[in-house]
Amino acid sequence: MTIVETYRTLEEAARAMGGDAVYMGGGTLVMRAVNEGAGPPRLIRVGDPGLRQVRSSGDRITLGAGVTMAEVLAHRDLAFLHPVARLIGGPQVRNMATVAGNLFAAHPYGDFAAALLALDARVIGAGQTGARPVAEILRDRGRAGLIAGIEVTRPRDRRAFGFAKVSRVKPKGVSVMSIAAHLPRESGRIRDARVVFGAMGATPLRASGAERALEGRTLDAAVIADAAAAATEGLDPPTDALASAWYRREVAGVHLTRLLNEMEQRR
Repeated sequence: MTIVETYRTLEEAARAMGGDAVYMGGGTLVMRAVNEGAGPPRLIRVGDPGLRQVRSSGDRITLGAGVTMAEVLAHRDLAFLHPVARLIGGPQVRNMATVAGNLFAAHPYGDFAAALLALDARVIGAGQTGARPVAEILRDRGRAGLIAGIEVTRPRDRRAFGFAKVSRVKPKGVSVMSIAAHLPRESGRIRDARVVFGAMGATPLRASGAERALEGRTLDAAVIADAAAAATEGLDPPTDALASAWYRREVAGVHLTRLLNEMEQRR
């Protein structure tokens, strides 16, 4: 039997956490285990409405940890993330799945986390004033602690950020892979390129080879081909029920090429 405990603040919830407890955000993953009789002894949840708020300050946007994918889709300032949130499950899942919860979703889930990594988002922990790079959370999710919010900077223009999801079941199947690319430009040249693959490892991972191929260059057919050729450098894709590691390696460059071409054609 699983006991659900509700607290007023994240700080109170953090004090109540222990080895037998799991924090519940939207519950899209943990409730499946509970319904199957395999849930944890204790579920911890928080009723603070601040966790569902979105605050904007210029191009910097802070999403409360409990903001759902449906709420992302409803918020005008988050239009650059709409293509990502729209591909997270179906309507029922989007009404429950949270932005912070997606950081802890195990392979092959976590598409929104891939986008946040590409955007160099920062994570605000419970009771903390500073923020940590989302990459730190993804490297050691077991020691992340409770999350209060996520800070992300809106891309400079429509061509700077793109997202693609490859799945066998359309439109809401789990990912064979997902790709998020953030390619800011200075005088037409790419600066601080970030390319991230989801479902190509235990957590979303940056494609360092593709990033090197793009950095400091203008996005044309030759550059895109170089990035595609280096797409899986340093990655270790898994073999699972969705696809083999071989298949993922074979198609990664193809789908990266499609995404980069689509981004470059925007106006």
